[in-house]
Amino acid sequence: MQELVLGIDVGGTNTKFGLVNKQGEIIAEGSCKTKGYPVFKDYLSHLMLNVEEARAKLPEHKLMGVGVGAPNGNYYRGTIEEATNLEWKGTVYFTEQLKDYFADMPIILTNDANAAAIGEMTFGSAKGMKDFIVFTLGTGLGSGIVANGEVIYGADGFAGEIGHTLVNVFGRTCGCGRKGCLETYVSATGIKRTVYKLLADYMCDSELRGVSFNDLSGHMITEAALRGDFIAQQAFEYTGRVFGMKLADTVVHFSPEAIFLFGGLVNAGDHLLKPAKYHMEDNMLRNFKGKVKLLVSGLQNKNAAVLGASSLAWKELAKN
Repeated sequence: MQELVLGIDVGGTNTKFGLVNKQGEIIAEGSCKTKGYPVFKDYLSHLMLNVEEARAKLPEHKLMGVGVGAPNGNYYRGTIEEATNLEWKGTVYFTEQLKDYFADMPIILTNDANAAAIGEMTFGSAKGMKDFIVFTLGTGLGSGIVANGEVIYGADGFAGEIGHTLVNVFGRTCGCGRKGCLETYVSATGIKRTVYKLLADYMCDSELRGVSFNDLSGHMITEAALRGDFIAQQAFEYTGRVFGMKLADTVVHFSPEAIFLFGGLVNAGDHLLKPAKYHMEDNMLRNFKGKVKLLVSGLQNKNAAVLGASSLAWKELAKN
């Protein structure tokens, strides 16, 4: 009988899930809508229906545990708290309600970026590393910090929100209610805002000029940059510059061996990586220059969110 864990990645629009073995192989996977279920219990019922359908197609197996990665997930309390990109407001007692379905096994929840960091350490390119940081460039900007082989959660479970450190206190309004957070510049949403500013600043032709803001996506900007679109390439140059400067600050705080980047924007390759690396080194404190590797995640183009969430459960099971 095969032993599996359930990995769940809660996104603002969709939720992905997978049944994963100890080797990091996803034996079955699926997805369902997150958006459109403002009542959490309705969402959970919808999710579990999809999970059970996936399990029913598998040979005989034993489910050992559940790992959940979610925006504003609190590891200590098993809650999602004040997540700006989700429809459920306030505090959602995720693991407590999930126990109605999985009462006899460990259920571990954390921030989605922390889950990505554990996934990188378990199944990705950070195997053997004890000090590294993972940045997830999605709708927002997440970060998971590993020091001495352990994820940093802090006193309240919310440590590592580098996406909400300030770039410009008079800058762009953020979903968190403040101005100038890093994720308003470095994320899929942030680069969309940058494209629209550049379209106003330049009069050159661009395949992005006729696209409405609501229809524009990070994927479209990435593809346009790879095709040589000037506006798209300049948007990545600006994004990389802002990101690189903040990475230089981050290195001073944590002195990581490596920084891993994961997410759709990373598919732009050197259009993002080159300016980010250049401006990180250019602004780096002398003690750290040339020491920190900036790398693409080893789980890029895999279902890293599900692998990260599942690795939470495997880590907990190994601990016990």
